[in-house]
Amino acid sequence: MSTPRNTARATAGGPSSRGTSTAGRTARLIGRRLLGLVVSLLVASIIIFALLSLLPGDVAQVMLGSNADPKMAAQLREQLGLDDPLLVRYWHWLSGLLTGDLGTSVLSGQEIAPQIAERLAVTGWLVLLAVLIALLLCIPMGVHAAIHRRDVRGFLTSALAQFFMSVPAFLAGLLLILLFAIELRWLPAGAYVPLRENPGEWIRHLILPALALALVQAAVMSRYVRSAFIDVLTDDYLRTARAAGWTLRGALRRHGRRNASISLVTVLGLEISSMLVGAIVVEQVFVVPGLGSFLLDAVTSRDIPVVADVVMVLVALVLLISFLSDVVTVSLDPRLRVVKEASK
Repeated sequence: MSTPRNTARATAGGPSSRGTSTAGRTARLIGRRLLGLVVSLLVASIIIFALLSLLPGDVAQVMLGSNADPKMAAQLREQLGLDDPLLVRYWHWLSGLLTGDLGTSVLSGQEIAPQIAERLAVTGWLVLLAVLIALLLCIPMGVHAAIHRRDVRGFLTSALAQFFMSVPAFLAGLLLILLFAIELRWLPAGAYVPLRENPGEWIRHLILPALALALVQAAVMSRYVRSAFIDVLTDDYLRTARAAGWTLRGALRRHGRRNASISLVTVLGLEISSMLVGAIVVEQVFVVPGLGSFLLDAVTSRDIPVVADVVMVLVALVLLISFLSDVVTVSLDPRLRVVKEASK
C-alpha cells in the first residue's frame, strides 16, 4: 500500500519533473552560450577597433590627397572626430553599432549601413546556395564512402574528397570558368544580375561562384559524414535493426540518420563560417558585388570606417552561426546537456 510520502516522491520523479529538468538544463546552456556570444562580440569589437586605430597613415590626408593643406587636414580630422581620445572614439563607434548607425564612408560620404545591407544580401544568397550544393554533394559522398569503406569504391570516393580539399576556392573558380564558361559555354563567367531584375539570370550568374565556394567545403564535410556513419554502422542498435530484418540502407535511414546528423550540424556551422570568409576571394574572381568585394575595395582605398564596420559584421555573423550550431546540436542530442552540465 502506497503512503502519501511515496506518492509524492513518485510524482516528483515522474515524466513531468524530468521534462522540466531537461528544459531547465537546455535553457541554462543556451543562456550561457548567449552570454558567451555577447562577451565575444564585445572583445572582438575592442580588438578590431584597436588594430585599425594602430594602422599607420592619416585618413584625412588620404581624403584630401598627398598635397593637401595641413590646416585643411587638421580641420577635417576635427570634423571626423579623429582628434578625440581613443576611448571616446571607441564608444561612439560601439554605440553606433548598437543603434544601427554605422556612420558614413570617409571617401564617398554615403551611409555605410545601407551599403552593407545591400552587399550582405548578395553574399547571403551566394553562401546559402553554396551550402545547399555542399550538402547535396557531401551527404551522398560520405554515406557511400562509409558503406563501401572496405572496397575500391569507398577508396576512390575518399580520394576524390581529399583532392577537392586541397584545391583553393579561387583556383576552383578559375577552373570552373575555363570549363563551363569558356569551353562549354553553359554558364556566364562573371558579373551579377540582381534577383528582382531577372531571377533566371540571377541564378545562372550565381551557380559557378557558389559551386567554387562549395566544392572544398563539401569535401571537408564528406569526411565528417563518413566518420559519423562508420560510427553508426558499428553501433549495437544498428546490428539489432539488421537482425530484425531491416536492410542496411533502411536501418541507416530509420535509425542512423539522427545520430549522424549531430556531427554534420556541428561541422556545418564551422564550414558556413569558412564560406563567409572564402566568399571574399570568390566574389573577386567572379566580380560579384558582395560584402567581400566591398571590404577589399575599402581596404584598398583606406576607408577605415567601412573596414571596421564590415569586419565587425563578418565577425558577428561567424559568432552567431557558431552559437546557433551549438543550440541545434544540444537540441538534437539530449546527452550533451548532461555532459555540459556536469562540466560546469
